[in-house]
Amino acid sequence: MFNDQRLEDVDAWLAIFGQAGLPVLRHSVAEIARLKEDEDNANGRVLAGVILHDPLLTIRVLAYIEENRRKRQTTDITTIDRAIMMIGIVPFFKAFHGLPVIEVHLHEHPQALLGLLKAIGRARRAAHWARDWAILRRDMDVDEITLATLLHDIAEMMMWLYAPRLALQFSAMQRDQPTRRSVHIQEEIYGVPLFKLKLALAEAWRLPTLVIQLLDHRQAENPRVRNVKLAVDLARHSANGWTDPALPDDFKAIRDLLHVNQETLVRHLNVGDDAELILALDAPPP
Repeated sequence: MFNDQRLEDVDAWLAIFGQAGLPVLRHSVAEIARLKEDEDNANGRVLAGVILHDPLLTIRVLAYIEENRRKRQTTDITTIDRAIMMIGIVPFFKAFHGLPVIEVHLHEHPQALLGLLKAIGRARRAAHWARDWAILRRDMDVDEITLATLLHDIAEMMMWLYAPRLALQFSAMQRDQPTRRSVHIQEEIYGVPLFKLKLALAEAWRLPTLVIQLLDHRQAENPRVRNVKLAVDLARHSANGWTDPALPDDFKAIRDLLHVNQETLVRHLNVGDDAELILALDAPPP
């Protein structure tokens, strides 16, 4: 069930993950059960909201669509709303019944559970920002941007799920060596960079090609990819507080992407009382 050993290549990690079914949040299971009680009147948009609150459930839904797609269907399903339309609400409840639960899976690893929940929280926050920025950019499909952002750190989540001791080692080393590049720590602890593992997982789950492209920061010349990556970066850095030294560069890159000033950007972040702190940090010296 769990792996505590450093592995030398991506395929070895895929083999570990391939033996396990993806658990989902306890809240997701409860919400699906609640909606199922009145399945004849269940709303697809409400159901999509439940799914998009849980990156692991989102992966399960996309993988299910791919496994059950008809041969004549050639168009990828790139949003959860479309996935629900394709599955159907009543068949969805039948297919997603009795799912394994994250909190049960990690009940002997409470610190890893906390780490995973924090990663999921960051993913939600990043997805919210990415969606808002995509609307500002008049993106062709903001739901695709939202989905890709939610799934961006899925490899980290898988480590919390199936290599909890290694994930805790990585977290401690990253905290103790803040100037060291994360990718180097990943290679030391896990044996592979999580960026490569993320793309390999996306291929193994047969996620939509467009979503995989949005997960690949090497295509940063594409403003849609930057939209995703910058939201993820901001969520990760701001989790350390709004005085994190990486934030000024994040803000500049976001302003350049959106063609807005700092005041407009901060307003769209919806950070409440922290807005004044952020603006003060960005103010020029007297």
